[in-house]
Amino acid sequence: MYFYAARQPILDINKELVGYELLFRDGVDNVFPNIDGDEATSRLIEGSQFNFGLDDLTDNKPAYINFTLETILKGYPTMLSREQVVIEILETVQPGKRLLAAVQNLKDKGYTIALDDYQHQKVWRHFYPFVDQIKVDFLTTSHEKIVEIIDATKSFSNIKLVAEKVETYEQYQQAIEWGFSLFQGFFFAKPEMVQSKALPPSEMALAELLYETSSVNVDLQRITGVFERDVNLSYKLLRYSNSAAFKRRAEISTIKQALVVLGNAELKKFLSLLFAAQVSAEKPMELIKLSLTRARFCELLATRKHDKHHIGTAFLTGMMSLMDAILDETMDSVMNKLPLVIEIKDALLEAKGTLADYLSIATEYEQAQWDKAQGSCNKMNLDPACLPEIYNEAVSWSNEQMQVIER
Repeated sequence: MYFYAARQPILDINKELVGYELLFRDGVDNVFPNIDGDEATSRLIEGSQFNFGLDDLTDNKPAYINFTLETILKGYPTMLSREQVVIEILETVQPGKRLLAAVQNLKDKGYTIALDDYQHQKVWRHFYPFVDQIKVDFLTTSHEKIVEIIDATKSFSNIKLVAEKVETYEQYQQAIEWGFSLFQGFFFAKPEMVQSKALPPSEMALAELLYETSSVNVDLQRITGVFERDVNLSYKLLRYSNSAAFKRRAEISTIKQALVVLGNAELKKFLSLLFAAQVSAEKPMELIKLSLTRARFCELLATRKHDKHHIGTAFLTGMMSLMDAILDETMDSVMNKLPLVIEIKDALLEAKGTLADYLSIATEYEQAQWDKAQGSCNKMNLDPACLPEIYNEAVSWSNEQMQVIER
């Protein structure tokens, strides 16, 4: 049996990652129709403990997990350490004496408490001294109600306001003006429209290398020439090929030899890492992590489908899918700067072709759109049951790569 879960990042005002909300489903074909909140919470905790390490799934950041009154009273939150979890009280839970006593007890034990999808009622004021975060849905909550919540909580300095489902830069700016300090939604994956930036020569060299390695038939001589024109790239290549992961019979004496040692698959990943890290020096690392996860996810989908022609380009499509956010400009502008094959550009600009299909599955799964992910898989004759395994492998791989980048 597979453990089905996805994660959604929660960021601070500087767009730095503070934690992930974990989303449970019974399977890719089950959009929560027959499972109540109690069972969902218990199975999420069971799965995170025994199927996939919670720290691995959240990169050692706190996991925001929904709890019902019943699961709180059963003591499920205390199965996790206070450093591991933020206890989200579901919006369906009614405030009352039993819940208040349980919240006080958890707070005394050092747990972080959040009210999820908060609907303002005066009775919640009794909980404010013990609540750390209040999450407000920006899609369903009116401006008037948000202002009412702000006024009700402003005298409680212990409470941080979390803006949920923030999907545009304008919503993000409005939330900041209102005093929200934490944010959840897809705004971080969209560009903040600022003046377009030109890529420095080293980044253009990386872009050229990415293009060359995306081809089925790689021109080793041409790639060697690009490396030889950039001392910094050559140094990083030699350092990488010298790592313990690559067993060599002799010392490397040329750039070409280093490229042969790596092989096309590892070279492609190495270049993608360098490019993403270099062009995003002032961006949150969560963008890099998510692009790496998508890249590996798309690559594994093509591999599972035995689509040898698209394995390399699928990886690169996933990697490039957030480059508009990384560079703070439109995807059209980004694609004009990069010498990528037309099939990748069609996927990213027009959502057309096989590569776009792979990317759709990856993004649908990461956003917990399970029914859409299943439908997309069925259209491609892929078994949806493979998605949890692929997602877990993609997350683990991206975590490993991030350790390389952050050294």
